[in-house]
Amino acid sequence: KDSGKAKTKAVPCSAAILEYLTAKILELSGNASKDLKVKRITPCHLQLAIRGDEELDSLIKATIAGDGVIPHIHKSLIGKKPQQKTV
Repeated sequence: KDSGKAKTKAVPCSAAILEYLTAKILELSGNASKDLKVKRITPCHLQLAIRGDEELDSLIKATIAGDGVIPHIHKSLIGKKPQQKTV
């Protein structure tokens, strides 16, 4: 009978956690869409919000469909810019 009490306490706690995570992701993705001067939040904005926040990035290791990939070029592949010759 003790497991029944644990379940009744776990449900509101789980709901509160999900509500907090949803609000956090919507806030960050809304900021991303506002920065890009668009009125709709797209999967790309969600991806930018999740990958831009260290804690959310470590928590959510999922692929968001339709968002593309955030580019990452390794430092060793980026060559030095050639110096321009002045005449």
